[in-house]
Amino acid sequence: MAKKQILSWQEVKNPSRTDFKNRFICGDTLEVMRSMPDASIDLIITSPPYNLKNSTGNGMKDGRGGKWSNAALMNGYNGHHDCMPQDKYNQWQKECLVEMMRLLKDDGAIFYNHKWRVQNGLLQHRHDIVSDFPVRQIIIWQRKGGINFNKGYFLPTYEVIYMIAKKKFKLAPKANKHGDVWQFTQEMNNPHPAPFPIPLIKRIIESTEAQTVLDPFMGSGTTAIAAKLLKRDFIGIDLSLEYCEMARERLNNYNEQEILI
Repeated sequence: MAKKQILSWQEVKNPSRTDFKNRFICGDTLEVMRSMPDASIDLIITSPPYNLKNSTGNGMKDGRGGKWSNAALMNGYNGHHDCMPQDKYNQWQKECLVEMMRLLKDDGAIFYNHKWRVQNGLLQHRHDIVSDFPVRQIIIWQRKGGINFNKGYFLPTYEVIYMIAKKKFKLAPKANKHGDVWQFTQEMNNPHPAPFPIPLIKRIIESTEAQTVLDPFMGSGTTAIAAKLLKRDFIGIDLSLEYCEMARERLNNYNEQEILI
């Protein structure tokens, strides 16, 4: 009998359930992570919802258009409106990181992708989220290309990856040859509103010796595909059944020859 790839939250919270590997779990990420055992994960890679729809700039909040007028994120995520009060959003993300740290083994690390922005003239650099965690390094992901329709801003081309590492975490041999500014083209042919490019996640995974990789905000399944390419195990969590099904479809049908390695 084929292994069931998507599990519901009801199935996961069963105390006898221990086999999370190579499955997509559909449910609230905090509830799911709290059901998982301590020190069971080698590596966590994720990009949470950015809370963009409460933005004060670029027309994201109130439909003014600008560079966001045709962006998929104007509609939010499936199952998540992406417009929380900022203090509640920060607290939610801190609670998520607490659970991620509990799940990590002593030599594990979290690669937490987020975006800096200016709100009401003040830099929102996510310090309110990550300040209580052992951030070892900041990696800049510079996205190649893009179009800017807003004459008041230079073209935004980067996001930030916080490497939050436990004390025993080390990179794989020779991985430290990479600098801390990475250039990868955005994923363009993906129906998810904010997908990772596969080569970016592949670089993170292959820069470690991790065997089990968790993405608590799996989205369209890019972390799962990169893990499969590198013969590692994955666990993916997402609130949206639509995204879980999208991730399963992409994982089962990806063409390795089409992926820029």
